[in-house]
Amino acid sequence: MLLTWAYAVKIENFSIVDAVWSFCFVIHGIIFDVFGGGFSQRKTLFLIMLAVWSCRLGFYLAKRIAAHHPYEDTRYLKLRADYGVNYKFRFLIFFFYQAISVSILTWPFIFVFQNPHPDISSLEWLGVAIWGISVIGESVADYQMAKFRSNPANKGKVCDVGLWNYSRHPNYFFESCIWWGYFIFMLATPGLVWSIYAPLTILILLLKVTGVPPSEAQSLKSRGEAYRRYQERTSVFVPWFSKKG
Repeated sequence: MLLTWAYAVKIENFSIVDAVWSFCFVIHGIIFDVFGGGFSQRKTLFLIMLAVWSCRLGFYLAKRIAAHHPYEDTRYLKLRADYGVNYKFRFLIFFFYQAISVSILTWPFIFVFQNPHPDISSLEWLGVAIWGISVIGESVADYQMAKFRSNPANKGKVCDVGLWNYSRHPNYFFESCIWWGYFIFMLATPGLVWSIYAPLTILILLLKVTGVPPSEAQSLKSRGEAYRRYQERTSVFVPWFSKKG
């Protein structure tokens, strides 16, 4: 994150932290795999789960950030304004918070990579299934949004096609489900019920902090009444049938 901050200062774009944050998870997973003494098949399976999610999200965000460069995400423009003249140092602290968050969220993973039980349990396979469906769901939601935005005729319009017809934030919903898949997988490791804090943290962040609130505010600002009508007829998070009949 220190290197990321230094590069962000150089290019004057602090949005890159989002992509790097995602890649940090697979880096942690590789370290845990190398030094963990658990059952090799479990380690490989869990590392694949981490790598697929981490790299897919990281590359997706990196591509989006690169497409908008040198313009920053609105969240970081707001932070710049809030931080004032000391914005570079404040962003350094912010980046370190991101590093700490990765370490906190991946803490329970260490014990999974150390689990010596020589069998993949049905509970772990259930976690894999939930995770797999969720990764596909998030990928489809991102693809549908990207395709909608790529059409010049949709400029200024509200995306309500595909999964976005059933949820205003299907990408966030499936992101949360990915972490519940990790949790179900971790439950098979004795004593890891406390790891529930990880998916709960992600859920709270998505619903109350970095996910839904800023996204809704920006959409209302840019799309106005059209987005208000979309709010009235479409579930905010959990996919459900639209009220438009």
